[in-house]
Amino acid sequence: MKRTLWLGFAVFFSCALCADGYVVVKSPGEKVNLPCGVDQSGGTVTWKHEDSVVIQVDKNGFPRKGKGDLVQRATVRRTALEITGVKEADAGMFTCTVDRNSEQHFLFVVTVSARPSAVLQLGSSATLHCQVKGLPPPSAPQWRKPDGNPHPGSEEAQLNPVARSDEGAWNCTFSHGGLMYGKSLDIRVTGAATTPAKPVPSDKGKEAPTCNDCVTNRSSLPLRLSWWMWAVIAVGCLILVVLMAFIVYLCKRIQRKKRKLRRMENSRQLLMPKQYCQCNR
Repeated sequence: MKRTLWLGFAVFFSCALCADGYVVVKSPGEKVNLPCGVDQSGGTVTWKHEDSVVIQVDKNGFPRKGKGDLVQRATVRRTALEITGVKEADAGMFTCTVDRNSEQHFLFVVTVSARPSAVLQLGSSATLHCQVKGLPPPSAPQWRKPDGNPHPGSEEAQLNPVARSDEGAWNCTFSHGGLMYGKSLDIRVTGAATTPAKPVPSDKGKEAPTCNDCVTNRSSLPLRLSWWMWAVIAVGCLILVVLMAFIVYLCKRIQRKKRKLRRMENSRQLLMPKQYCQCNR
């Protein structure tokens, strides 16, 4: 119980004091503030990252910066070192020196993520990834479930399949100087578990049902023809109508010609002289 409470305290405040110095746990992109607990007493303050000088402030308050990307993002406020936009390369040991007195600080950059996302489907598979930069070997991070129990494995936790008990805050924990630190990742589980489809029973070996009036029923149902058959029937009916219209037109034309010929014959007969019959008396 005490260990769990301390883990929550370390995750919430992301920093603590240990026997080796001041420990800070941050994520990429955050801002960190490292205080210098050494008594200044008007001396020169020097901040180092590993063996490289980050910034040096003399007793008159004039700063002198070193070289590198970290230097461009670092400033000294009074005696504290402030770093904006933390990167994984910033992890490691920082040393604050005032004259001959020094104090060590440790910055751990922790990255936690879930694939495919932090919102998981019930019954699916997922992978939780934890990376701690600045942690000296052989120490390694370990995932802890929402109920506090450790998950087998170190940097990666395989969830296959995803269960309802996986929903909650997963903690990526690691130890340093005898104390536990970590970062949490909230996992949500949505949807219902997918159940396999029931097999359809085979009809093999079963007798086909008998139908006494199947013919009668088929005759009473409308014809079920495909669209192209209906198209052929429509074209055939159109051709038939056109053919009948042509026959009617042809018959009428023949009748007109016959009437015209009769009129012509009648007119010829009227033009011929009439012959009368004469008797010899």
